[in-house]
Formats: sequence, C-alpha cells, structure tokens
Amino acid sequence: MTRTLDPNLVALERSRRLVLPEFVSRSARRHPDKTALVFQGESRSYAELDERTTRLANALAERGVRRGDNVAVLMLNRLEFVEAFFGCHKAGATPVPVNFRLVQDEVDYILANSGAVGVLADEDLGGRAAAAAESVDGVRFHLAVGAPPQGAEHYEDALAAASPEDPAMDLDDDDVAALMYTSGTTGRPKGAMLTHQNLFAQTVNWTHEVGGVSEEAVWRAGAPLFHIAGVAGILPFLWLGGTAVIAPATEFDAAAAIEELRRHRVTHTFFVPTQWDIVCRHPEAPSLASTLRVAIWGASPATRATLELMADVLRGVDVVSNFGQTEMCPSTTWLKGADAVRKMGSVGLPSINVDVRIVDEEMQDVPSGEVGEIVYRGPTVMKGYFDNEEATGEAFAGGWFHSGDLVRQDADGYIYVVDRKKDMIISGGENVYPAEVETALLSHEAVADVAVVGIPHPKWVETPFAVVVRAPGAEVTEDELIDHCRAHLAGYKKPSGVAFMDQLPRNAGGKVLKRRLREAYAERSSA
Repeated sequence: MTRTLDPNLVALERSRRLVLPEFVSRSARRHPDKTALVFQGESRSYAELDERTTRLANALAERGVRRGDNVAVLMLNRLEFVEAFFGCHKAGATPVPVNFRLVQDEVDYILANSGAVGVLADEDLGGRAAAAAESVDGVRFHLAVGAPPQGAEHYEDALAAASPEDPAMDLDDDDVAALMYTSGTTGRPKGAMLTHQNLFAQTVNWTHEVGGVSEEAVWRAGAPLFHIAGVAGILPFLWLGGTAVIAPATEFDAAAAIEELRRHRVTHTFFVPTQWDIVCRHPEAPSLASTLRVAIWGASPATRATLELMADVLRGVDVVSNFGQTEMCPSTTWLKGADAVRKMGSVGLPSINVDVRIVDEEMQDVPSGEVGEIVYRGPTVMKGYFDNEEATGEAFAGGWFHSGDLVRQDADGYIYVVDRKKDMIISGGENVYPAEVETALLSHEAVADVAVVGIPHPKWVETPFAVVVRAPGAEVTEDELIDHCRAHLAGYKKPSGVAFMDQLPRNAGGKVLKRRLREAYAERSSA
C-alpha cells in the first residue's frame, strides 16, 4: 500500500487500524470532560490527556524522534507515565518501560540494548536516568518530570512549547507499541516486541473475560506500570471511556488502598494474593463489596486460606484469577467465580482468542492429565524478541510460542501449572530468573559454581536461594555474596540466603538437579 503525507488521508487510514492512540482520541471525542486518569489528587480528563499526549509527540519529534525509534520510560506510577506511553505512539515511536527497581547497570543495559534515542523520567529516578543518558551511546535527550538533573530538560516546559496539532503519524497495526523487557535463561533481559494489534487484542480479550467494563466502570491500577499487567489493566478502561485510578508504586498500605477503593467507587481492581490476604483481614474490607464488582488476583499462587477469605469477605464480588506472561500481553488463562474454590490450584481455562496446546518435547499433544509444556498461538502472541533472532527462533519452534511452563489439563479442560520449565521464581509477584542471579554471583571471584532455586517464603510465597561452590582456596561468606548481588541486581532478585557445597548435584548429562536442591533447602527460607 502506498502511503501519503496528506494529513487528512493519514488520519483516515489510521482510524481504520487497531492502534492504541485511538483509544484516547476516540474517548476524547465522545466525552472530552470525563475523567480518564486519577493519581493522588491529580486527574486528567480525556481532552487533557489527548492534548498532552499530542504535545509530547510533537516535543519528541522536535528532538529528532522518528517512526520506529525507541524511547525509554523510567518513572514510578504517575499520570505522566501514561502520557509517555501514548505520546510515544503519536510520535511513531515505541515506549520502553524500565523497571524502577533496577540498579544502574541494569538500566544502562536496557537503554543500550534497545537502542533508546531518549529517556523520559521522573525526579525520583532522575539520577539513574541521567547517568544512563550520559553513558549510553545514542541517547540524544532526557526529559524530566519534576526538578530536572543536570543535562536534562523539564518535561512540562517541553510540552508547553510544543504544538497541540495532531502529528497524524501513519501507524500500522504491526508496529511495536511496547518493548517490554523480561529476563530469560541467558541471564540477560530480552525485549518482547508487543504490537498495537497484540495489545488491542489483549484489551478485547480482557474486557470479554473480566466483564462489567463500561464508561461507568473504574479501575484501580495497583501493579507497577512498567509491568505488562499494569499497562494491560488500564487499556480496557481507556478504550471504553471509563476511569483508571493509578495507585502509588510505593510500599503497600492496605488501609490506604481500601480508602482509595471506596473514595473512587472502584469497580475492578487487581492485587497479588499476599496483598489480597492483608486487605481482606482489614476490618473495613467488607465495605468494598458495595461498589467492587471484580477482584482479580495473579502473578503468584494463592493459598486456599486466602481464596476462602476473599470469598467470605467480598460477598457478591466476582473473584477472578489471571495467568500468563509478558510475551502474551500477558493473559492466557482465567479462573472465574465459583471455580476459584472448586478448581483450587488451577489457572483456569484458555482466554478467548488464545489457542492452547500441551505438548511433549517433539511437539506432540500429550494425553489429558499428563504433563507437558503449554504453547500458544493467537493475536496476543508477541512479534518476537528485539534484535535477538536466536531467542525468537527458539521461542517459536514448531510455529507455536513456547511458554516454558509445564502443565496438565483435567477432564474438564482446566489447566494446572506443575512446574516452570525454565525454573523461573515468582517472589511477591515479581519474576526472578535464576540464570540472571547466577550470572551476578559468578562475577564474584570467589564463586566457582552456583545454582539458584526458589524456596518457600512466608511473606513472598517464594524467594531466591543460592547454592554456591567456592573457588579453590577462596573464602567468602553468605553476607558478602548477598551484598555483591545487591550491588548488581534489583533488591527482589538477590538471594535471601546462600549455602555452600563442595560440588553441585548433577545428572549424567551434567545438568544441575535443581529439584533436589529445592527439596534440600525448602526449610531455609527467612521471614
């Protein structure tokens, strides 16, 4: 198809496509004065959100951002994070959300690997953003929300000076709408390329599976917005003209969360199971049932006690579980309503528009009840890993996306996760990949060999634990190795404990027997 630069025809062509900026623009045309976003006493109407994202797009273009460029977004949860997301789209660029818990080395790697041409950051993270902008080749600008550090420009000044006229960027459904970094077995994060079509399809799926979303609905976005769960939760409400209340990305406060849910009459929200357990034990929790329609949990397993508590306290509220992964935008299965207790331990049934198979290593379907890897097809499957053909080829072997999750399916079609093929650890809702922690530990001169496994934890459900073989003649303590990890990894990734062995247990093929280590150290978790 031949593209034209005529802005009228470009706008018409764009409106035919499944591109995310249309969520904001269409809702702004339907009800411009309605509240789109709320954060700690601040708000944006749809008209304001539409204009500010357009101004940001023009400000980015003035700084040399072109269609297909990547722009890093390093912010805590706030209104400007959402503006950055859609502003990048309107400029034809791809936002690269960066986990605000990462240390400097990790931030630098993501900016360098993604080829980011600029960074949008807030004052809380300005130091890391400024250091990355200075040290990473190719970063041409740094816009700062709040007090700008040396070398950065003020975000609000850039918006005020930019044109409010729609740049009418000619976007395509298959353009990358978000480059979401997720760690992997290689020990280095990989950028999952999620397209506009991927996220639009996820929005349709989410709306269908969860139900009750309309222009009257209110979402409380409790997940960090750098997480795909944070982004995916907001999109259905902006699409249908509802309101999204953004929660602060600070330490969880159950009383404050309940007060916010009540004040804004929130109809849909998400917490990880440990948070739901704390919320439902609060004396004010039963009052939530007067406005809350859907209570979603996920990111880590929930105990029977937590699910029964939710059902008892949140009378009349639909309790829904969501399972998936970044590369799937992220939802793949849902467990709803009465099934939350009836099918305890299951992750539910496949989402609409997500095709599922459970296969052996030869890509043959396994019989019902037997364990195999769950693989996916459908419009929410990522485009691939950014600048990583080898990893993309492995992920799509046989024409299906390989999740790495080992599951079984019962006679009713409900899916149960048995193990994680790639040994991923989920600690307090955060994904921790052992290979990444192992790489950090192996960089210490006193470590000759190491294996990292997940062990039970009373608060975080699961926590990383390292088993180390010292280098010949070397002396190193548990505390020294944990401090070494703390300097090179985000805090939630560091091991909660370290044990020392003369050699790691391995099978005949040389593979570390991690299941044996998990069993041996299951009682070593720290409170």
